[in-house]
Amino acid sequence: MPVTKERIVEIIKIRGPSLPVHISQATGITSLFAGAFLSELLGDKIIKISNLKVGGSPLYYIPGQEEQLEKFYTFLPSKEKEAFLLLKEKKLLEDDKLEPAIRVALRSIKDFSYPLILNHLDSKILFWRFRSFSEEEAKLAVERIFISQNKIQEAKPQQIAPLIRVEQKVIKEAQKPEIKPQAKPEIKIEKAKQVIKEKPLITLKLEKKKIIEKSEFVNKVVNHLEADNIEILEELAFKKKEYSAIVRINSDLGKIKFLVIAKEKKTITENDLALALSNTKTPILFITPGEPNKKALAYLEQNSSVVKFKKLS
Repeated sequence: MPVTKERIVEIIKIRGPSLPVHISQATGITSLFAGAFLSELLGDKIIKISNLKVGGSPLYYIPGQEEQLEKFYTFLPSKEKEAFLLLKEKKLLEDDKLEPAIRVALRSIKDFSYPLILNHLDSKILFWRFRSFSEEEAKLAVERIFISQNKIQEAKPQQIAPLIRVEQKVIKEAQKPEIKPQAKPEIKIEKAKQVIKEKPLITLKLEKKKIIEKSEFVNKVVNHLEADNIEILEELAFKKKEYSAIVRINSDLGKIKFLVIAKEKKTITENDLALALSNTKTPILFITPGEPNKKALAYLEQNSSVVKFKKLS
């Protein structure tokens, strides 16, 4: 059966939130192409992507499958996992009454924790509600909290500040000294002579825009892409030792867009790859004349669905 977007959507409908490797196993295509198809479906807003990551990769799911993400909470870091369980149990938490670590964790688990800001006594109070606890239910619960707090405050004996009486002395009008209006002195205003100074002529120098020529490394990358029949759709930026562009690669599965990141380095680190991948949802084609170190190789293997490495000879 040919691989199409419709088929991938059907697979996700059947098995629920999935990783690119799951789509690869179900269709027989590589994880890289599976990731490219998923990115296009995400761009078309047919599927969604989770904030939670399993083995460094997010989950792809269809709207309506949010509840199924809960079974993956074990992949959360320890504090986020604690925040998830607490919020699921309580359904609603007031931000100011939580310890700082839990407050930070609630902001991280965006798949399950939704903010709710309400006005109370001329101040805004932030609450966190669990995913399955609707906004209407949360607002009603908060209203009950506010009502109960007001009743408790009314039940407490109020401390009344002692009254301070200030005796005002009554001054009879007859005793007030008469204030006769004084005649206003005449003020002569002499017109100041205006001295007009001639402004010096301002000469504007028009600077010609410098045309930045591509370096030897950049030209080498462009020639390499063209030699491999990779179509350059848009050049994003280039420096002496860096180059980035949107390209399109022909494959048996059709044309797929990639973001090319090229760097002239002898050694490629895990941080180089992670930084390139963090700024885009498009599959990455990383090109360099250098070699990836051990951590970078492990990162490439772990994220093979969304990043491809190519050595520039």
